[in-house]
Amino acid sequence: MSQPWAAFTDHISLAVRLTPNGGRDAIDGVDTDAEGKSHLKARVTAVPEKGKANKALIALVAKSLGVAKSSISLASGDTSRKKTLRIEGDPEDLIRKLSALVES
Repeated sequence: MSQPWAAFTDHISLAVRLTPNGGRDAIDGVDTDAEGKSHLKARVTAVPEKGKANKALIALVAKSLGVAKSSISLASGDTSRKKTLRIEGDPEDLIRKLSALVES
């Protein structure tokens, strides 16, 4: 299975499928869509209005990876379930943390 991230020189790009109002804040592993593209499955308790679910997603990913919320931004998918996050930092370190997160 391919991974839901792509490494660049100073950041990674992470594909996410978000379920807002999901009962709990959690990362539920990696899944593949009908087009064969991988994405990280995440759910948050926040409702999808006024960017609340997006902010909760950024907080969840930041806490899970041990990075500052300010190092994560929404690159695309503001109002969509499928989103792309840009995570600033050392790509090797971030990928190692993501790999450990999705394998646990």
